[in-house]
Amino acid sequence: MHGSCAARDGQAVLLIGPPGAGKSDLVLRLLGRGFDLVADDQVLIDNGQVSAPAALVGLLEVRGLGIMRLPSVASARLALVVGLGARAERLPEPTIDPSLGLPVIHIDARAASAPDRVIMALDCALGRVGQVAGVFLA
Repeated sequence: MHGSCAARDGQAVLLIGPPGAGKSDLVLRLLGRGFDLVADDQVLIDNGQVSAPAALVGLLEVRGLGIMRLPSVASARLALVVGLGARAERLPEPTIDPSLGLPVIHIDARAASAPDRVIMALDCALGRVGQVAGVFLA
């Protein structure tokens, strides 16, 4: 699958969107907040586990610098799908990815708060943070 992936405590976030939407950049910002690199550009998904293709393990494209070799984890359990490039709704309805059966959120990767929104969404998806209205209420 075309996308990028980062994980915290073994729980992964899959970032999807068109080329140039900010997937790799958002992964870089998540790494700065304690996440681990799983995969950039291409993600393998098998029975809920995500990993990088062998040729891309530990590689992250950083625009303006090039392709960097970084520490990474071999795999993680996929917990959340983040769609980039679409305008985020103020109070979105719950959405489930039909092929993965996981919650989907949509954010603007360029927003300063994008990494913090991903962290909060992951905590909601894992039941660590409650919600009064929005995407995680069924």
